[in-house]
Amino acid sequence: MANQSYSLVCHLLILLAFSNIIIPSISSVKRQEKPGRTDKHEDYGGASRDFKHILRKDYLRNYSSPPPRYGSRIYSVLSFGAAGDGASDDSKALVSAWKAACKVSKATIEIPTGYNFLIKPVTLQGPCMPHLILQIDGTLLAPSSTSAWPKYNLLQWLNFKWLHDFTIQGSGTLDGQGSQLRNTSQFHQSPKAKPETRPTVIRFYKSYNITVRNIRIVNSPQCHLKFDSSRGIKVKSLTISSSQDSPNTDGIHLQNTRDVEIKNSNIGCDDCVSIQTGCSNIHIHNVNCNPGHGISLGGLGRSNSLACVSDVSVDNINVQNALSGVRIKTWQGGVGSVRNVTFSNVKVSNVEIPIVIDQYYCNKKSCKNKTDAVAISDITYKGISGTYSFQPMHLACSDSTPCSGLNLINVKLSPENNSQALQKPFCWKSYGKAYGLFDPSSVGCLQRNDRLSKTLTKSHNNTC
Repeated sequence: MANQSYSLVCHLLILLAFSNIIIPSISSVKRQEKPGRTDKHEDYGGASRDFKHILRKDYLRNYSSPPPRYGSRIYSVLSFGAAGDGASDDSKALVSAWKAACKVSKATIEIPTGYNFLIKPVTLQGPCMPHLILQIDGTLLAPSSTSAWPKYNLLQWLNFKWLHDFTIQGSGTLDGQGSQLRNTSQFHQSPKAKPETRPTVIRFYKSYNITVRNIRIVNSPQCHLKFDSSRGIKVKSLTISSSQDSPNTDGIHLQNTRDVEIKNSNIGCDDCVSIQTGCSNIHIHNVNCNPGHGISLGGLGRSNSLACVSDVSVDNINVQNALSGVRIKTWQGGVGSVRNVTFSNVKVSNVEIPIVIDQYYCNKKSCKNKTDAVAISDITYKGISGTYSFQPMHLACSDSTPCSGLNLINVKLSPENNSQALQKPFCWKSYGKAYGLFDPSSVGCLQRNDRLSKTLTKSHNNTC
């Protein structure tokens, strides 16, 4: 009997101790909970949902990296504290989700649909485990107030660095809210900033095997999507747009980047695609540009610099309501070369000047004449057709470094409106050959003495 009483007392003491530890702990967690959305995507099995929710909150409070959804590699920014209300600052949640997913192979950072996430300028950098995905199905909003932009970081909004095998995809939107920022003086006050400095929406730096697909990028203060010092780039099925009166809002901007494919996209902004120095093996096809400045190589050679661009293919492009269709522009005084470029099957509609080479490019009232020029050679225009509103072609090549190896094949361009004052095609120091059918016939105005032009440009080609 005594033994039974002793055993009963022991069990009661153990039960009392257990209740004093566990129950206050759970109550404490409940008191600390804040009202908010429950994660719609969590699946906790058959156990009590409330108890599992308490345990999850306790985990989030005690560990810096919340887990992905149970049984998956998906890291939702909502799980890291993002509000998604378009007003709260969700930058820390995005960075935290990035840091956690970066350590996991084939992980996905999720920007879920139905939410607006306000993100201040951030840098999301590697190296990360391979095949990381940023899945954007909701909307990311840049700050619309200049006070949210630090004066030391005026160059980009979302800055991706040192990544390999990385993809951005989804049905969502990145909104740079640039219409409220372009005319502000905030971006001209930093002593390190150039007068035209404004942020780019997405910038990749020293990244390799990058894919960007399906998303919308709109209303950037400056460039929408930039690749710098990168390689192995695939861009497809994008929609990029900004207001027609927004200056220097290039759609896709490439510099010091190789092995690029851009396809099946709709772009309406300043330069549809801008190709700068250090770029080679660039393929652009099945792209619609409306409105803007079409496809541009340059300006190259600014401030007497070295510029090298080669092996560019542009095919099956539609350009509408634009200043130019396909354009190469270089500054006087630069050195280097642009070579082996092909523009084929380009359709233009209401474009001021569909075909442009300008080796006297100047973006101010006047520029000093200089002898040196970036050499332009082996450029082919094939199957260029449609309507122009000012001049069908303008080839203004350098006196000291004429363009050589130009080929015009089947160029048919007619006036958009015959009542407008129109200019005839212009060729200056542009050497090459014309083949096939031409409309107007004066489009074939190339100079024939190609051997002379190659002699003049030979010394400039060895700098690249």
